[in-house]
Amino acid sequence: MLPGRAARAVTARPAPSYRGSVYTRRRHRYFAMMGVCIGMFVLAWAVVRLWSVPAAVGMCLVAMVIPPVAAIVANRRGPDDRWWDDPSGDPKSDEWWDELDGKRRR
Repeated sequence: MLPGRAARAVTARPAPSYRGSVYTRRRHRYFAMMGVCIGMFVLAWAVVRLWSVPAAVGMCLVAMVIPPVAAIVANRRGPDDRWWDDPSGDPKSDEWWDELDGKRRR
């Protein structure tokens, strides 16, 4: 401990909300794939074309396929994505759906 500093109690952080974690994970995947796409275009025409134009064109063709694949991957529901479980705000409707799903609301 540093001199002159009071000790702070360590408290557990609440778990991040479902909505934030899912969208954050999807954004990270999407931006990583798009970063690779842009990197491939830049690398193809700044560096690779000096040695091989066909290789640069091939890299561009592969990079051209990445944006639609990134959109599909980023919007795909994962096995733990349960966005349909979020309460709608209508207590009667939520109670009905919980009963239908075999769950009890706390």
